[in-house]
Amino acid sequence: MMTSGMSDVPDTTEASRVRDKVAKVLNLIRPAVQSDGGDLELVDITPEGIVRIRLHGACVGCPSSTMTLQVGIERNLRTHVPEVRGVEAVA
Repeated sequence: MMTSGMSDVPDTTEASRVRDKVAKVLNLIRPAVQSDGGDLELVDITPEGIVRIRLHGACVGCPSSTMTLQVGIERNLRTHVPEVRGVEAVA
């Protein structure tokens, strides 16, 4: 039986499914962040489950951005997407 490349398909599908779930949660959070003059962008999700987010607008350099990432974004993602292990900001 030939399996050339077939073992990669479920991993790609799973990664896509997780990315879609993360994007949906971020879209629910986004209006609150935008109401404070900021925004966020999903950059990447590592194989280890770390969601990499780029902050924009008023969030850049804001002293509360770390709290927003940890309490607001990370907590929501970990609650709704069990595959997420953490969140980190990227420049």
